[in-house]
Amino acid sequence: MRYPKFLRENGSIAFVAPSFGCATEPYKSAFINAQEKWRKQGYLLEFGPNCYAAEGVGISSTPEKCGEELTTYYCSTTSDCIISCGGGELMCEILDYVNFDKCKETPAKWYMGFSDNTNMTFLLPTLCDTAAIYGPCAAAFGMEPWHPSLEDAMMLLQGQKLTMQGYDRWEKESLKGEEDPYAPYNLTETSVIKYILPDGRTNIESLSVEKEEQMDYVGSIAMKDGHHNDIFPEDGMRKTDAIEFEGRLLGGCMDCLVNLLGTKYDHVVEFIERYKEDGIIWFLESCELNLMSIRRAMWQMEHAGWFRYCKGFLIGRPYTGMYEKEFGIDQYQAVYEMLRSYHVPVLMDLDIGHYPPMMPLVCGSMAKVVSDGKTYRVEMELR
Repeated sequence: MRYPKFLRENGSIAFVAPSFGCATEPYKSAFINAQEKWRKQGYLLEFGPNCYAAEGVGISSTPEKCGEELTTYYCSTTSDCIISCGGGELMCEILDYVNFDKCKETPAKWYMGFSDNTNMTFLLPTLCDTAAIYGPCAAAFGMEPWHPSLEDAMMLLQGQKLTMQGYDRWEKESLKGEEDPYAPYNLTETSVIKYILPDGRTNIESLSVEKEEQMDYVGSIAMKDGHHNDIFPEDGMRKTDAIEFEGRLLGGCMDCLVNLLGTKYDHVVEFIERYKEDGIIWFLESCELNLMSIRRAMWQMEHAGWFRYCKGFLIGRPYTGMYEKEFGIDQYQAVYEMLRSYHVPVLMDLDIGHYPPMMPLVCGSMAKVVSDGKTYRVEMELR
């Protein structure tokens, strides 16, 4: 795995718009305010030609222009990292115009974005063996003041922080709009982790999971007394015990992932075979998929062989279907049926994805996940 050099002091940040640009409010004003913040921190800024464009369908410009912009700025030697302007709908259409062979041959560079940017943050590791950051897009940095998650993203780009922790509260409804483009996150909801343990034990009421035979998974769970069958008492997890699992991080937005599955850009099976000794920790979230679509997506990824050698799953809050049920199932049942046979830890409702704040993660890095069932952290290593 190739890891880029970190953003240096007084270095250069480039911005591109392979998905939506910052052409409309509140994104345009927020992006401009973010630029002022970065300049005050001493950074030089470079802008791709599509950053303020709104000429395309579901993306900033034509697929050809977006693909050319992305290739040019990724392979440029004048910037230290790239932050995407925003998400969108049809970034997949630019992939035929991105020169991934050239990206693989050029010195590695950090690329950060989420949602539709999965088309880059996922393909850089799986096609180019180059790590990327699944994290906030440029306009988010225009808020006043910055949420700690934005500080975390910048510290990650700078190489100052590789361990990320979940945040206490999250935003259900945004206050950002044309009248207040700098509004901070509206943190009205308390973060509550849901978990499913390898033996079937869970704190999710809707999962009527029969306790399965304890699995002899070495290193998956930290044991204080040396006995598998006494790690978790009947009333839940003991405060002195922790869920622990390690593997190579891989994932992104499921809306985009299943769209890539089976195409010429799907080299996931080769990737996980290459890194099977490390095992894979999948981080997954969804935007527009309803519960049935999420369930179908999990089925599709499972049957494509993507989940071989998995060590655990980190699941973000689904943007659609968070509080809904379809055909008698909820967001937890939508994913668990395809995961239960793997007998690995599954942590859900995490700070990954479209309900901010979002924890920045290095896709392609090695990671250790630690949780006591109430809090969690992801310790990343660039190896």
